[in-house]
Amino acid sequence: MKKADIFEFYRRLAEANPDPETELAYGNPYQLLVAVTCSAQSTDVGVNKATKALFEEVKTPAQMVALGLEGLKNHIKTIGLYNNKAKNVIALSEILVRDHGGEVPADRDALEALPGVGRKTANVVMNTAFGAETFAVDTHIFRLGNRTGIAPGKTVIAVEKALEKSTPKPFRVGAHHWLILHGRYICKARTPECWRCPVADLCRFKPKTPAPKIKSAKVQTE
Repeated sequence: MKKADIFEFYRRLAEANPDPETELAYGNPYQLLVAVTCSAQSTDVGVNKATKALFEEVKTPAQMVALGLEGLKNHIKTIGLYNNKAKNVIALSEILVRDHGGEVPADRDALEALPGVGRKTANVVMNTAFGAETFAVDTHIFRLGNRTGIAPGKTVIAVEKALEKSTPKPFRVGAHHWLILHGRYICKARTPECWRCPVADLCRFKPKTPAPKIKSAKVQTE
């Protein structure tokens, strides 16, 4: 996609949603870190349901350590891979208390050193909690980058690097959220809803998906 088209792509998404936000519910950077760690292979809706009561009780790493592994499992047992996620959350909480004064570090390398925290999770936390210009590439953004032509790449890292290179300055902080929301609700995996997409004319995807046909009601006769 050409530089001018990329700018217009983001401009339209920003116009439609000036203040994009994550759909994960959280109250502080630590709770965000926990939520994102729990979100792997789970929906944001499912994570929010599991963490609602948890986050009313636990707001700091020290409180999570005090809750303990079994206590945490009871809260998040409705989400996938909860056993492993619970172990990671307790372990990273212990490290935050021991090495970081109970605070979430605003540093990607330090975040990636925590149990259960990969590059994508670190990028989300850096962007959402600290306003860093990072690009967390999940399945939605990977698909969108390649399908639209805004950031093509054969690997997640390649798409991330392409986004870093091509995303214009005014849109760098919000880009992650605009792209993931667009991929989640309009540029869907199986059937992209091109007929209602605000950037369809800029997108390189062909053929564009037409609007679904409205079935006409049959006239009943006696």
